[in-house]
Amino acid sequence: MKENFIKNKSFAFALREALLNAVVHKDYSSGNPVQISVYEDKIIFWNAGRLPDGLSLELLQKKHPSIPYNPLVASAFFRAGYIEAWGRGIEKINNECKLAGVPAPEINYDCAGLMIIFQADIEGKTQVETQVETSKTPDLILHILSSHTGMTLAEVAERTGKSLSAVERAASKLVKEGRLHHVGPKKGGYWKIQGKAHE
Repeated sequence: MKENFIKNKSFAFALREALLNAVVHKDYSSGNPVQISVYEDKIIFWNAGRLPDGLSLELLQKKHPSIPYNPLVASAFFRAGYIEAWGRGIEKINNECKLAGVPAPEINYDCAGLMIIFQADIEGKTQVETQVETSKTPDLILHILSSHTGMTLAEVAERTGKSLSAVERAASKLVKEGRLHHVGPKKGGYWKIQGKAHE
C-alpha cells in the first residue's frame, strides 16, 4: 500500500475506528484474536462475534441503537475518550473514508465474525491530500465540517495539518462572511455551515 495513502489522516482515523470496534465487539469467549491483514492494496479487520438480534448489515450502515457486544469494555473505552458515542462506529468509518476520498469499506458477516475490508486507491493520492496541498484553509474547514459537523477547530487543525491559530483565523473570516457560525455554548456547541443543518 502506498505510503501517501497510509499517511492520510482521515483514512488513519477510519482504521483506528475499525480497530476499536473490533476490540469492543469481539466475542472474547471464542479464544480467537482480532486479526488484521495488510496487503498491497487493502487492509482487512476481522473479529469473532455476532451481530445483535434484529441488527442486519443493512441496518448497521444506518443510524441504529447502541447495542455493544461487551458493554463494560465499551464503557471503559468511552470513559477513556477512545470512542465518542456508542452505535456510531460504522457511520464514523464511512464519513472518514468519504473525507479521505476512498470508498467506504466492504463489510461481511457470518456466524464466525465480522470482517471489514478497506480498499486502497493505489493509482495516486487521495482527494483530501490533494485538497490539503492546493486548497486554502477556509475551504478546507468547510470541506471537513460538511462531513463532520460536531468537530472542534482543534480537530480540524489536526486533520488538515494546519496550526490551530491558522484554523481559528480562517474560521473567524468565514463567520464574518456569513458562511459559518457557531451554535450553542463555547463548550458543547457545534459549528454550522450556512444552509447545512447539524445532524
